[in-house]
Amino acid sequence: MIAASGLLLLMGLAIGLPIVAALICASALGVLGGTGLPVGVLAQRVFVQLDSFPLLAAPLFIIAGSVMDRGGMSRRMIDFAASMVGHMRAGLAQVAVMSAVLMSSFSGSQTADTAAIGSVLIPEMTKRGYRPQFAAAVVAAAGGMALLIPPSVMLLMYGFLTNTSIGTLFIAGIIPGLLMCLFGALGVHWAARGEPAPPSIPFSWATLRATGKDASWALIMPLLILVCIRFGIATITEAAVIAVVYGLLVSIFVYGDLKVRELPALFVDSAVLTGVVMAIVGCAAIFSWYLTSERVPSMVGEALREFTHSKTVLLMLMTVVLLLLGAVFEITAALIMTTPILFPLATSYGVDPVHLGILICANLGVGLCHPPIGVCLFVSTGIAKVSMESVIKPLLPLLAWMIAALMLITYVPAITLVLPRLMLNYAG
Repeated sequence: MIAASGLLLLMGLAIGLPIVAALICASALGVLGGTGLPVGVLAQRVFVQLDSFPLLAAPLFIIAGSVMDRGGMSRRMIDFAASMVGHMRAGLAQVAVMSAVLMSSFSGSQTADTAAIGSVLIPEMTKRGYRPQFAAAVVAAAGGMALLIPPSVMLLMYGFLTNTSIGTLFIAGIIPGLLMCLFGALGVHWAARGEPAPPSIPFSWATLRATGKDASWALIMPLLILVCIRFGIATITEAAVIAVVYGLLVSIFVYGDLKVRELPALFVDSAVLTGVVMAIVGCAAIFSWYLTSERVPSMVGEALREFTHSKTVLLMLMTVVLLLLGAVFEITAALIMTTPILFPLATSYGVDPVHLGILICANLGVGLCHPPIGVCLFVSTGIAKVSMESVIKPLLPLLAWMIAALMLITYVPAITLVLPRLMLNYAG
């Protein structure tokens, strides 16, 4: 029955079923057909999964992301990024990478982050002479680069699923996230050698100071969250509330770009996105619970231990599987389904739980922007109005550099664990 459930899930995705519907069908087949439990168990497991105080931080960060977008904070950070790196080779392409760093993952959806950056930069890049295929490739890659930069909703989900400190995960994600973006910027520089050379944005200290001052209120938000968590001022959920309140105050009273009359529509849109994310979380939790109840993690672990006792080989196998899943599944669903299997397996091989969380999220982030079904790639090609096939060639060097960064993060745990050990006395 396990094989039948897995096959049904893949068939549902192949014929275009929404991920939630595919998960429900596969879970219902497994739970009802394989265990004989009543249908009410499905609803019960969804409720149990979502009835969590720490999980409340996810919709709050989604609201914070909407406030940043509607309140002009995202636009100001893009302008600041342009003043910093716009003068480099392929300057506007570098702006996409820098914008991903500054905007991080507030929205709770990499699709939304990619759309926010792409809707501004892709038309401007094509206007300045960039090929639309190259512009789409850069924006798609940028969407998957900054998944680890705190406050990351994906790290929050991993911490919730494994009972790992979310504050420690946020701090651990800083260096790997910046490393991914650095290698992404190097990839853009490398890939741009074969592209037309549009004029870069002239560098000006006056412009840098002006845009930095204008964006300073927006840049304080992630720092405020980290300080609150690091010094025990607030829990992760309380920090998310602080982010929402801070974003509203700045957007309405400092920048003035968000009007009070616009708040109902903003909250409705945020509620819709929250509903989508939480529906995926709840339905993926059913499938994950079914796999766990059928001892799938134990069976996978036993099979792998017969195959290899090497942690190096295990990490390589995990990387391959996660990259493939990231390209096929919605990232939240992929995280929830794989974590219960990988967590006990990897920790039994001596992989640190915090390091494992960074690895899973980094791999899934790269999977978002590579063919055949990477969602960031779909979004960027849609904005650029080009086919996915035409984007693959300019995307390949960017993916190569991102995977190189992924290998460093995977096999040099100190990159992930050095900050938690320095700041939190984390023993690992």
